[in-house]
Amino acid sequence: MTDRSIESSPQLYARIGGALYLIIIVIGLFGEALVRDKLIVSGDAAATAKNIMASESLWRFHVAAELFLLICAIVLLMILFVLLKPVSRELTLLALYFNLVSIGLEAATTMYLVVALFPLGNAAYLKAFSPEQLYAMATLSLKAHGYGFGVSLLFFGCFCVVIGRVIYKSGFLPKVIGALMQIAGLCYLTDSFALILSPAFANRLFPAILLPAFVGEASLCLWLLTKGVSVQRWKEQARAAMVSSRA
Repeated sequence: MTDRSIESSPQLYARIGGALYLIIIVIGLFGEALVRDKLIVSGDAAATAKNIMASESLWRFHVAAELFLLICAIVLLMILFVLLKPVSRELTLLALYFNLVSIGLEAATTMYLVVALFPLGNAAYLKAFSPEQLYAMATLSLKAHGYGFGVSLLFFGCFCVVIGRVIYKSGFLPKVIGALMQIAGLCYLTDSFALILSPAFANRLFPAILLPAFVGEASLCLWLLTKGVSVQRWKEQARAAMVSSRA
């Protein structure tokens, strides 16, 4: 993705970014609302295990979809970096680093969803454990996934705060979307730190604390998809950044 290619059509890259963001949001909602919330029974390891075993194909599809989501997230991150680096290369690069850490953690954490299947299989060595022990092992993997995902959102929250600031300053994307993204980042940070410091308090905050985050991300997604960027202002920023780098 060269500067020349994106300068010829920043709008196209913005639309591609919006489409990728939409895919990410849809897959994320699918996994949370239609798979994990349906199959995981809070406080009942046996019921959770039986639900997962009865819907193993759906569970595995969910894991594969989560990994595909992360592939889309990496491509989206590159598009956002190239679109926004004329505003502030340093801040955009900082946001990129935060998001890369988040994506790496989320990828590692997603594997706990696969690990949860291991105790629920038919391998001969599993006969050394009672069903209750196997159910507990699967539940521990799911618990580890929940906390690992929360930690990944901590770094994603930092990304949202920084990228929101860059969007606010850009001039070719609405300031309100930049502000909403910063609010989204603060919500993610609050939720993640609460999960680590006081899980009971985090449970009271969830899911209300993440509603502003959804609004911020959805706003950026839909704006990129339907409106894109102000091409003239983007090119002005890109030329100014190029002149500054050569000075």
